[in-house]
Amino acid sequence: MNYNIQQWLPTTKKEVEQRGWNSIDVILFSGDAYVDHPSFGAAVIGRLLESLGLKVAIVPQPNWQDDLRDFKKLGKPNLFFGISPGCMDSMVNHYTAAKRRRSDDAYTPGNRSGARPDMPTIVYTRILKELFPDTPVIIGGIEASLRRFTHYDYWKDTLKPSILFESQADMLVYGMGEKPLTELCQMLRRGIPFHSLTNIPQTCVLRDKEEKYATNKRWQTITLASHEECLTDKKKYATNFRYIEEESNSIHAAKLIQPIEDKLIIVNPPYPPMTTDEIDAVYDLPFTRLPHPKYKDKEIPAYNMIRHSITLHRGCFGGCAFCTISAHQGKFIASRSEQSVLREVQHVCEMPDFKGTISDLGGPSANMYAMRGKDLNICGLCKRPSCLHPTVCKNLNTDHSHLLQLYNKVRQEPRVKHCFIGSGIRYDLVMHRTGNREVDSTNREYLETVIKHHVSGRFKVAPEHSSDNVLHLMRKPSFKLFHELTARFNAINKKEHLKQQIIPYFISSHPGCSLVDMAELAIQTKELDFRLEQVQDFTPTPMTLATDMYYSGLHPYSLRKIQSAKTETEKKRQNIFFFWYKREFKDEIIGILTKLKRNDIVKRLYSNKNR
Repeated sequence: MNYNIQQWLPTTKKEVEQRGWNSIDVILFSGDAYVDHPSFGAAVIGRLLESLGLKVAIVPQPNWQDDLRDFKKLGKPNLFFGISPGCMDSMVNHYTAAKRRRSDDAYTPGNRSGARPDMPTIVYTRILKELFPDTPVIIGGIEASLRRFTHYDYWKDTLKPSILFESQADMLVYGMGEKPLTELCQMLRRGIPFHSLTNIPQTCVLRDKEEKYATNKRWQTITLASHEECLTDKKKYATNFRYIEEESNSIHAAKLIQPIEDKLIIVNPPYPPMTTDEIDAVYDLPFTRLPHPKYKDKEIPAYNMIRHSITLHRGCFGGCAFCTISAHQGKFIASRSEQSVLREVQHVCEMPDFKGTISDLGGPSANMYAMRGKDLNICGLCKRPSCLHPTVCKNLNTDHSHLLQLYNKVRQEPRVKHCFIGSGIRYDLVMHRTGNREVDSTNREYLETVIKHHVSGRFKVAPEHSSDNVLHLMRKPSFKLFHELTARFNAINKKEHLKQQIIPYFISSHPGCSLVDMAELAIQTKELDFRLEQVQDFTPTPMTLATDMYYSGLHPYSLRKIQSAKTETEKKRQNIFFFWYKREFKDEIIGILTKLKRNDIVKRLYSNKNR
């Protein structure tokens, strides 16, 4: 294809020279391939900084094992280096739940593994600080966000300090970085020294305990248990989490300080959620929506998955115990305008390889678009990490009419033959009975519309478990609601003469989950006539409630004890119950249940009836 290389951010010295630049303001290092698409964080940050009038270059997947020429080739930036380690946490990207090394990397051309190190945030930063000690390095992305405090590292089975301390970066930007980076760059261009920028919201800095620093005096300050205290007292580690989670999901949040050695990790409160105009401006940036031409015909699997997808909003108020979304994006929803979304639909339709299918029109949870509290003053006082658990908040507007209108307009575009909702749908939102007839009717219509028009034959939902005790720990609704959803799904299929499947996702080895819970799940799925395929073993990722329970053995809100499957054998024994119908697992499952003196479950699971 013909292309103008200047449509992409420069990645080499030659591309910088082609633009006639004598210097570069910001150099970004990315653990992913450079795909100029709004689903790739490095591209978003690069385009944002470019829109501020800065000269920005990006070095994707630098070689950290040779003479470090990739780190040297563009020289020293005028303002700072930025580290974007990847859209996916590198440790989840590299290892299975059983800690086995993966042989592929979806964010690398050719699906090739080995193009990034474990923890590129730390590796890249240390190299840059060695080569350019006087140039500030800012770290960000999900890898840094989830490690801004003392955190449990599942892969090394130990507590680790804040990644800001470990990497020795100059600043950490957590969450979605557009607003803090905009303010930071404006201040730097006004000549304010980098070291004095300690009062920007949604940033973290490291300072000596006795050092004076600028701060916003209106911010409340909470001092957490120190890193050293967490190392010796799991109860203090667990208690820290409650403060961290509550303040991460508050509109009027406090500044959090965690001591470590003779220093302080200072974590400023987040910005308010982006306005519609602000998020529209991001998605209106001049993305080519294509990989950099340097990759030529090499496929990048992650790009293939999202190339024709469209993001409607950010944030998730579900607050699932095992999920990192709210820790990174927050619980408050920032939604794009309908006009912005439809403009992107036009861009997708104009892509040369578009064949009429939008693969996803969604977000972290597809059906939270345009939702917020009815009375925002109540939201301003709220510290609940989930708006859906243990019950749907009475102040939450669950009306799906905005989505219905948007879906309808997208379907009216002649070039769009299919528009799928590939993101997860929170069915407890759809099925919640509000007491308002009009809203309840609209929400029933939403579910019917999705099943009728926006499912590719397989309707994917995530009940996660069948045990109400485990679901309560997960912050998920009762399994009774999934039974109700299944009945409604089957009725809609029958009415519309469809032959679609409902595909449920389940998790084994979640904290609080026992072998008996897994056996009961097997019975439930047998009675519903499922042969499970979308399953996973719980992987403890930093800064989630579930990981806190896994490591500390305590629920951080009640401090009651929680048991977890931890060894490979324990986790495998739970996982095989998903596949009770496979002959190779039958004897082992019967043996487990016999030892538990649960022959009643054996009879229910392996009776001839409904087998």
